[in-house]
Amino acid sequence: MKFRILSLGLLIGWMAGVDSALAQTPTPPAAVKPARTPPPTRDPNTPGYVKAKEMPDGVNAPANEDGNFIIGPSYKPSPEITVKEGVPQGTVHTFTMESTDSKFFPGIKREAGTFGQPDPADPTRMLVKSGPAPYTRRVAVYIPQQYVPGTVAPFIVGADGPDRTLFTVLDNLIAEKRVPVMIGISIGNGSGDAQGSQRGLEYDTMSGKYAEFVEAEVLPLVEKQYNVKLTRDPEGRATMGGSSGGSAALIMAWYHPEWYHRVLTYSGTYVYQQWPFNPETPHGAWEFHENLIPKSPRKPIRLWMHVSDRDNLSTRDAYHDWVLANERMAHVLAAKGYHYQFVFSKNSGHTDRNVKQQTLANALEYVWQGYPVAK
Repeated sequence: MKFRILSLGLLIGWMAGVDSALAQTPTPPAAVKPARTPPPTRDPNTPGYVKAKEMPDGVNAPANEDGNFIIGPSYKPSPEITVKEGVPQGTVHTFTMESTDSKFFPGIKREAGTFGQPDPADPTRMLVKSGPAPYTRRVAVYIPQQYVPGTVAPFIVGADGPDRTLFTVLDNLIAEKRVPVMIGISIGNGSGDAQGSQRGLEYDTMSGKYAEFVEAEVLPLVEKQYNVKLTRDPEGRATMGGSSGGSAALIMAWYHPEWYHRVLTYSGTYVYQQWPFNPETPHGAWEFHENLIPKSPRKPIRLWMHVSDRDNLSTRDAYHDWVLANERMAHVLAAKGYHYQFVFSKNSGHTDRNVKQQTLANALEYVWQGYPVAK
């Protein structure tokens, strides 16, 4: 009994000593994500920006005109984003894909509590702590009621899915014969965001790898599981996305124009988000307007793109101004003779939901100009 009392006393004393030591030992501060300064409001008529036609408030740019347009400052949902009685409703199927089954993207993740930091030796490069990590992605497949099973159909691939708004808009546009009867494939990203994440690796890498992943691993599953045939004609293939998903949409078409000719982007990340560093495109997607588009033969790409007056801006370096990047895109696309429509929205933010609700139907109609629609 004495031994037990002594042991208990020693234990209590030892625990008190530990508590005292812990109280005197400073706790390491938790990693805090750097505060983001609210972006300033940019004037679409700033010197150096493209000259643009200002639309009446609440009115979209014409769906059949190339060029630069200004919309806002207020927004109202277009009728096409609402389910309408009497309009044929497509079916939406979902399935998942595991990273363990992918030959292209086995999965990475930035270390918890860490963020990319500029390299002291070269502030344009980011030092990132990242390692292998599994993921599960969701894929949604929209099949319009008018589709005849087994026939060849055009389609659109969207990033950061599932995108239910897209499917509702397609129901209404197809019924009104404003776009062709098409399949919609909305692909979830592999998780995370920015440098060191799976999403960042997929969307911000300047190469054909993401398009090749979609071609080899996603589209065959869609065809096999849902008895659809997807066209091989690049004129019948479109891509879309917002932010880095938007730059990914153009990257898919740029590196594989034999697969995609039509692109739709909201607040496209045509800035330097690429990681790891690639000397062939040292400024990431900023290279589109800095070198690639102006110095390359014109590609058969038709592009609808948008930016907001309060879109993202980082002062970390000279390559993280979303508004300037999209303005520069409009300049170089016009100079090279591309079919494009650039929409600058006032009183709005990055990938603004209200802007998308008003413009998506018109944007899709613009992107599909020239493609045959069954009467």
